[in-house]
Amino acid sequence: MSALQKFKLIFFVPVPDLQATKAAIFAAGAGRYPGYTEACFTSKGMGQFRPGGSAVPHIGEAGKLEEVEELRVETVCFGRDVAVKAVEALKKAHPYEEVAYEVIKVEDI
Repeated sequence: MSALQKFKLIFFVPVPDLQATKAAIFAAGAGRYPGYTEACFTSKGMGQFRPGGSAVPHIGEAGKLEEVEELRVETVCFGRDVAVKAVEALKKAHPYEEVAYEVIKVEDI
């Protein structure tokens, strides 16, 4: 696996949707290290957003500020194709219209 490019996938998800989103990204190949599967780190925080008039929010209502306990999930993807598949799976499994996520290329030193 060390010859493949390494990417870190980071996303934010409401607490009730954690297991479904993790299952989706892991099925796509994220979180795999030699000898390990389903590896990730999860931390708690508060998300905030105000849906606009054209939004169809999963939580809250248009025009009202919403604060939601969310979880930040970080995992690794070996290979760009795995990172792309993991993001596609995340978007399908995640309840929000717009998924907050990052993909960062990681360099080994």
